[in-house]
Amino acid sequence: MCGIHFSLSQQEFCCPNDQLIQLLRNRGPDYINNERVRVPRKNGNDYYISFTSTVLGLRGEQVICQPFKNKAESLFFCWNGEAWKINTHVIVNNDGKVIFDLLQKASSIQSTSEATVEVLRTLRSISGPFAFVFYDHIHRQLYFARDRLGRRSLLYKDKNDNTLLELCSISDPLDGSWEELETDGLYQLSLTEDQSLAKYHFPSSLQPGKFLSGLQNHKWFNTKDLNCFTKWEPNLGVFNMSIPTEQYVMNTDAKSVETLHKLLYKSLHLRILHIPPPSNIENASHVRVAILFSGGLDCTVLARLADDILPHDQEIDLLNVAFENPRVIQAAKNVKLPTKDKVFNEIEDCPYESCPDRKTGRRSWEELQKVCSKRVWRFVAINIPFSETMAHRQILLNLIHPHNTEMDLSIAYALYFASRGSGLASLNNQMTPTMYATPARVLLSGFGADELFGGYTRHTTIFSRTGFSGLLNELKLDYDRLGKRNLGRDDRIISNWGKEARFPFLDERLVRWAIEAPVLEKCGFRSPYNLDNTECPNLNLEPGKLILRLLSYKLGMIQLSTEKKRAIQFGARTAKMRTGKIKGTTLVM
Repeated sequence: MCGIHFSLSQQEFCCPNDQLIQLLRNRGPDYINNERVRVPRKNGNDYYISFTSTVLGLRGEQVICQPFKNKAESLFFCWNGEAWKINTHVIVNNDGKVIFDLLQKASSIQSTSEATVEVLRTLRSISGPFAFVFYDHIHRQLYFARDRLGRRSLLYKDKNDNTLLELCSISDPLDGSWEELETDGLYQLSLTEDQSLAKYHFPSSLQPGKFLSGLQNHKWFNTKDLNCFTKWEPNLGVFNMSIPTEQYVMNTDAKSVETLHKLLYKSLHLRILHIPPPSNIENASHVRVAILFSGGLDCTVLARLADDILPHDQEIDLLNVAFENPRVIQAAKNVKLPTKDKVFNEIEDCPYESCPDRKTGRRSWEELQKVCSKRVWRFVAINIPFSETMAHRQILLNLIHPHNTEMDLSIAYALYFASRGSGLASLNNQMTPTMYATPARVLLSGFGADELFGGYTRHTTIFSRTGFSGLLNELKLDYDRLGKRNLGRDDRIISNWGKEARFPFLDERLVRWAIEAPVLEKCGFRSPYNLDNTECPNLNLEPGKLILRLLSYKLGMIQLSTEKKRAIQFGARTAKMRTGKIKGTTLVM
């Protein structure tokens, strides 16, 4: 994880202010550096370019300095990402250096057009989350982008007079004009003598009047080139819209369950092995991975598979957050007898333990301890009083910008305090919890499973109303807007603690397989299933994410396979803290 700030000005070098520098340092506490380039022009309107990078070193044995630059200081590269593969080649050590070396080779071609082709070919070959800025001073070409699924943040802003362009991982709290960069392709801006910033025309994918134009948008995969890319890892394929005509019986031995098992295992393998221990924390070598842990199906399956991959001397922290919600507490007080005393006392004594995600979290923790008994599973109960939530409200509003709804804020609260990782830690239910802060700088998230495998309640509702046609349209819509949704927002929240979220369900190979698979091989709507279950003969699995439920069952997590879907803001009780009448789409005041 790293922080990026880039500016291109026709007047002077524009570096980030002190507040923005601190936010960038939060993202990358291990290193910070700034590089500047002046691009002379015959008309006297020189370009002033500034690159600032901060680094969180999670790849390789040592922290690599950024921005990357070559000896001639003609190439500059700011990289915030994790390149797990280049084409089919797995990258184990520092990925940024590997990519920069490839970009140097591409830019060494004399012809600008041919160099551009090779630069784009290199960037398109990356599997993994990223945002970057690359400047080729040899050909005076600027490139920048976010990955096609939008897993890393990159914001932009420009002055209306077309004299300044800025790109940054995080928005400046003093300036509300930042917008989120689209994930629809790779952007290229030519700074050659025959170009003028004021002459640029606005690209249709970005908001009119808000961006320097003349930008070329190179799609991740052009339709005419798709065939030559079919064997490349980053190709995400084409969504399967076929309506089922035959019945498909799901069970734990189904080919689709086996395929998901293999792909998810490989995805996790890339993301949790070879993580260096934090250098500034004593006795932290045994904890390198933590999981954002509600106890739900998605995150707990990741925990279960992580046990098959990590050495058993590495402990895993389960970060479970719960909030004091005054509205829920007041509602409990208003419950009429005879249930009033029971509900009121439970919540008054401990509002955190009554949260739905705390209950499911403890149940799934216990099941993990039984099934994976050789592992130390540390349950970190993160309890957030209402006063502390409100004290951080403005910080969260700055971090989530340009997102600005009540739902954005309620989700942000949960992710923000969970990823901080400070709470009451227990190794089992018998011990007295102690205050603890996880040293893990890699956090696993189950995001993506609901979108790929039909896990939302609305999927069930739509299927009941319109059948497979409506369900397929909704799943296709979920897939199409993955890169436009909230991963950039979530990246800004989590990385503020100097930690990095990783999303195993959003591995490119796994996503491609999931969207190309027939709907009955991943969802259980009208799809019967067979279970050889003598322990729980009345076990009932919901149709949403049936493939993942069957995988959970196959891995020995029988109770987990029955867990119901619950949105994070309701499970942790961050939604509607002060009034129940407000809607999630309401803009934050």
